[in-house]
Amino acid sequence: MIIKRLHDMGIRSEHAYTAAMASIGLSVLSWMTSLKAEPGAHADLARADRWGIYVGEWAPTFFGLGVALSHYEQQDGTLTASVHELREQKQAG
Repeated sequence: MIIKRLHDMGIRSEHAYTAAMASIGLSVLSWMTSLKAEPGAHADLARADRWGIYVGEWAPTFFGLGVALSHYEQQDGTLTASVHELREQKQAG
């Protein structure tokens, strides 16, 4: 199982969610960078769109991995505690 292997390698759901959000930002950044490479030409807009879409396609994959890892962590009992729960534990003990 791929999800178990990723979990055993130390990859957690929050890592996948972070990668998804980063890929969204990288998509916008790559689009803007490619758009500014040679301003004024119509081909540059098409190239910029292709780069933005290519990188933007990574986000759903990372979100899907995050969901799958989260389900695995819930079954495995290794789902990390929320910040609120950690604060309560710290205050209690």
